Amino acid sequence: MIDKRVKDVAAAVAGIKDGATLLFAGFGAVGEPVELIQALIDSGVRNLTVACNNSGTGEVGLAKLIKERRVRKIICSFPRTSDSHCFEEAYAEGAIELELVPQGTLSERMRAAGAGIGGFYTRTSAGTKLARGKETRVIDGKEYVLESPLKADAALIKALKADRWGNLVYRKSARNFNPVMAMAADLVIAQVKELVPLGSLDPETIVTPSIFVDRIVEVGR
Repeated sequence: MIDKRVKDVAAAVAGIKDGATLLFAGFGAVGEPVELIQALIDSGVRNLTVACNNSGTGEVGLAKLIKERRVRKIICSFPRTSDSHCFEEAYAEGAIELELVPQGTLSERMRAAGAGIGGFYTRTSAGTKLARGKETRVIDGKEYVLESPLKADAALIKALKADRWGNLVYRKSARNFNPVMAMAADLVIAQVKELVPLGSLDPETIVTPSIFVDRIVEVGR
């Protein structure tokens, strides 16, 4: 019997080791798996590389992880957003490394990892500082930059509902980077608001099929 449910958030993040590369879903605070990230903090793991859309908000979730100096490097599109003071303080101290990646490129790098694509050319960042050190190529008279896949040891994502097999549905814009991140990691951990009986999800509403999900934990009922 397939059953990917785990008893709590501590069990969900068990086995993530120091130095891991992780994907965190979320657009600002929307869709961020805050409870899973708190479980990481409680586990004591450190020296992490984290890829996400932004650098956290306030002092919860990713922001708290950065505040406690658990993140060695962040790969993101918007490091300075509303109330991103934890990142700004760590960066000013030289306590965190930043790799700035355009938002579409970030998403496509993860999709490439999930699809088994060895890399892709994009015009985004051509001729800018972000293209320094990267291979470029002229295609149809225009310069393109070669970008590599972005694969992680684990992805921490958030969904609205799941069944015990791991089929996921999302709530509106909280979907954001969750589906593509679920394709790009060796271990995919989903926190969900509600676990529902097998067969109760309309197949047409399932965005992330169970094959991409390894662990599910119910949070927030």
